[in-house]
Amino acid sequence: MNAFDLSRLRPRLPSPLEPVEDERFARRGLTLLLKREDLIHPDLPGNKWRKLALNLEAAEGRPVLTFGGAYSNHLRAVAAAGRLLGFATVGIVRGDELAGRPLNPSLTRCAADGMRLEFVDRATYRAKNDPATRALLLERAPAGAYVVPEGGSNALAVQGCVELGRELAGAADAVGVAVGTGGTLAGLAAGLGPGQRALGFPVLKGGFLGEEVRALQEAAFGGPRGEWTLDERFHGGGYARVSPALEAFARDFEARHGLAIERLYVAKMLYGLTALAEEGVFPAGTRLAAVITGAPDAPPSDGARPSGASPGGRARPSGASPGDRARPSSASPGDGGQPADSSR
Repeated sequence: MNAFDLSRLRPRLPSPLEPVEDERFARRGLTLLLKREDLIHPDLPGNKWRKLALNLEAAEGRPVLTFGGAYSNHLRAVAAAGRLLGFATVGIVRGDELAGRPLNPSLTRCAADGMRLEFVDRATYRAKNDPATRALLLERAPAGAYVVPEGGSNALAVQGCVELGRELAGAADAVGVAVGTGGTLAGLAAGLGPGQRALGFPVLKGGFLGEEVRALQEAAFGGPRGEWTLDERFHGGGYARVSPALEAFARDFEARHGLAIERLYVAKMLYGLTALAEEGVFPAGTRLAAVITGAPDAPPSDGARPSGASPGGRARPSGASPGDRARPSSASPGDGGQPADSSR
């Protein structure tokens, strides 16, 4: 069987769509549904499967070179795919200062799955799409390597995410999704049917993701597709930043529904969707689907977690009322900045 035959991995598709009872939605006549993309595959969950599937088929078993930060979910997914399907992987990691340090749990997992890690300085990493820089980086990979961009977002990834929207056809009126690089939102919106819309919640600040989504749809489809919007208020200060208000909300959601919530993407999306509901944005009768794009990691060892990040495990109720904080105080739409690492 060829390395790129993904059927051997037995993905759970379509992913489950689960209704949940949440009084913050119910008292406004709204239905909340969780689209459990995190259950597609244990090693390639959520949007990782959607974004990588067509890229891996295009690679046809060749080595794969890709990019990410020290805690990149994308790097881990590519490394796992290489182990499961038998192709070589190389990860270009931002930050040459990391080369002489012990690997954190995320990169340890990548290495254990056979990924060769190449650390580069931040200036080189920022220039990774420059043709001359890209040629130098390709020298670190086996000949004929297939390149997947940071976060996996390219035209093939967007096309792979179209099926997510199609699975929700007729099941929801609006669909919330976290946005890191824009690929999942671009494909989701394209796959939704008439009268449906996608609501993107950026997890990083800077206000540049609208252009990214439009460019990705142009590359994938030749022009805009579907109805989508971005709400920039819920990044919580930037990528890998978890404000106290967001942490309280996530713990409360976990206690209400018995579902561990990943903090850096999923919690921000759920926080934003809940805030919009409480602001009265949705008319009674609206069916809202929240895309659960990933699950939290097991808690890393002390000192290995990125600043502000939470393992997101089951938690006791904090006593905080998410409804009292519709907007995290640290969210400031339009603030300048760049992502530390984004992979959605």
